[in-house]
Amino acid sequence: MTDRPDLAAMIVPLGRNLMAAEQPVLAAHGLTMWAYVVLLRLDETITRGQGVLAQEIGADKTRIIVVLDDLQDRGLIERRPDPADRRARLLALTPEGRAVRDAAQAEIQSQEDRLLAKLPAADRRGFLNALLTLAALPRNEITGE
Repeated sequence: MTDRPDLAAMIVPLGRNLMAAEQPVLAAHGLTMWAYVVLLRLDETITRGQGVLAQEIGADKTRIIVVLDDLQDRGLIERRPDPADRRARLLALTPEGRAVRDAAQAEIQSQEDRLLAKLPAADRRGFLNALLTLAALPRNEITGE
C-alpha cells in the first residue's frame, strides 16, 4: 500500500474545481466549455471536417454541430470548402474568434496563476512540466490498450 492517493483521485476533483472556476469567465465571454475547447483547438491547426474536430477534442460529432453553428453565427469561426474535397469544410478561427479566445484564456490563466502561486516557484515549474508531459501522452500509453 502506498502513502499517496491514486492520480485520478487527486486530478479529477482538481479538474472539476478548475472547470467550475472557469465557468463564470467563459460565460462572461459568451462561451460554453465546448465552444472554448473548439476555439483552443482551431488555433492550433485548420481542421478538416466536423467529425475530425470532434474526434480530436473528444466530443460527440453530432452534438458539436450546434456549438460550431453558434460560433460561426457569431463570427468566431469560419467554415470554407476544402479545395481538395468539395464535400468537406475547413474550419478556422476568425480574428474575432481569436480575440475572444485570447481574452477568456488570459482571465483563466490569471486565476490559475493565483492558484499556482501557492506552490514554491521550483515546484510550480516542475508541476507544469509534469502536466505537459503527461497530458501529451497518447491515450493507449495511459490505458495500456
